[in-house]
Amino acid sequence: MNDQESMRAALAVAQEALRTGDVPVGAIVINKNNEVISQGRNEREALGDPTAHAEIVAIRAAAELLGTWRLDGCTLVVTLEPCAMCAGAIAQSRISTLVFAAWDEKAGAVGSVWDLLRDPRSLYKVEVRGGVMADESSKLLQDFFQNQRQ
Repeated sequence: MNDQESMRAALAVAQEALRTGDVPVGAIVINKNNEVISQGRNEREALGDPTAHAEIVAIRAAAELLGTWRLDGCTLVVTLEPCAMCAGAIAQSRISTLVFAAWDEKAGAVGSVWDLLRDPRSLYKVEVRGGVMADESSKLLQDFFQNQRQ
């Protein structure tokens, strides 16, 4: 599964967030064998949980499935650049690779506002590939927020 194929899967998960009025962000975790082992979407509104970002939901599900918090060798694919909380969770879970779509110029912590995962002071380094299918993800988010304002 290449970056575009995996991002299409994450975008499909993001669409599911629209049913509960959550911001449409989706994430999937892919294991060393290139298999999707978990997925998550924003569920802050659905669960009333400020930590229920797509990345956190997907990471928790992957850790539960694997029976360990160490997700070395796994790739997280997410439709929006992770925030500081999610970047911290990515590092703490030892995810090897992060692929994301749209940049978040207001709260992004993987290159836009901060770069927590590639900071030379970070204890754990993550390979990062940003901007994969950014236009598609940005459009989904822009349409959501435009509908919220109406």
